[in-house]
Amino acid sequence: MSPQYGPTSPRRVCILGTRGIPARHGGFETFAEGLAIHLVERGWDVGVYCQEDGYGPIREELWNGVRRIIVPSRDDSAVASMAFDLRCILHARKAFQNCITLGYNTAIFNVLLKMSGKSTIMNMDGIEWARAKWSPPARAWLWANEWIGARVSDRLVADHPEIARHLERHTNPTKIQTIAYGADTPTTANPDLLEEFDVRPGKYALVIARPVPENSILEIVRAYAREPRSAPLVVLGTYHPGVPYHEEVLASASPQVRFVGAIYDKARIQSLRWHASVYLHGHQVGGTNPSLIEAMSCGNPVIAHDNRFNRWVASDAALYFKSEQECSSCLDLVLRDDSLRKRLSANAAKRHAEAFTLSRIHEAYERLCLQTFGYEARAGQGSGIHRITPQATTRP
Repeated sequence: MSPQYGPTSPRRVCILGTRGIPARHGGFETFAEGLAIHLVERGWDVGVYCQEDGYGPIREELWNGVRRIIVPSRDDSAVASMAFDLRCILHARKAFQNCITLGYNTAIFNVLLKMSGKSTIMNMDGIEWARAKWSPPARAWLWANEWIGARVSDRLVADHPEIARHLERHTNPTKIQTIAYGADTPTTANPDLLEEFDVRPGKYALVIARPVPENSILEIVRAYAREPRSAPLVVLGTYHPGVPYHEEVLASASPQVRFVGAIYDKARIQSLRWHASVYLHGHQVGGTNPSLIEAMSCGNPVIAHDNRFNRWVASDAALYFKSEQECSSCLDLVLRDDSLRKRLSANAAKRHAEAFTLSRIHEAYERLCLQTFGYEARAGQGSGIHRITPQATTRP
């Protein structure tokens, strides 16, 4: 039996579109966790829909003040994920008046929220249908859902100015607000956690990305393997035998390239980021990528694929490449020039502090929620929202 929701707070909202919290999967889950906790701390009543393996009724539990609304799902296939999204929407239309949806992959189901008179905000993510991994039918589905999501939502969030411009072809520009992703500003990380990876602080390069063609993993690995390097390359992500692209990446690696699997433990990931000598970011499509923001928050020098998305995010904190050869040349420069690494590191920390702190991003979302859900007039100046501008953090 579904839980009964009472008006425990005058401000109530649910978050849809992720696999749930605590975050164990990716950027959207990490963002949902942080935003939910932030809103609860500001006095909101927040529910987050969470996917769980198995069968049974929807149930609820409290986690760090957030309502985890647990929806059992029988497997992790595309069809099961769609069924999970639909079940969440059907539940939310009865339990909540205000909804935030992260991603538009099943935006067609949000029509039900529109028909029920719910107030909705949708984070439109990147240009998902443009990714090379999708088949033509999948691309058509994603394009249609982008079109639908842009029309049925009351407000749209674009995580990058280029995504906002892209969305203007679908809807009134006044519905669109650009809010990037954010990341905490760490001050240190435990170097002892690097022992399991057999690397030393400041003596390795790092890649954290899904192993798909549009993330340039193959180009990065080939560039690294072109010649002996002064440091190993640590690659995070799950590589499956039998997947042609994964096998091609693995076959292209030199002994200096280390594939360590997918890691979700926050302390270990932070240690890897913080102590890296350079972060390689090969994403070719999409908007503001969380992994790039997190690398910049650690003051990582960056080598990034040269496109309009990465240029806006990293600015002068990165060297840019468009080919395997250019990536190799960038590696030569960064790994051999201490002064260049220090300059890029300082620029990364400065850019992060100016635009991508979590406090700044969460506050922007809360302001949008107050406006969209009709709380702004009642909250007035007592909403508790204050501008916070952290200082840039540089590494020793």
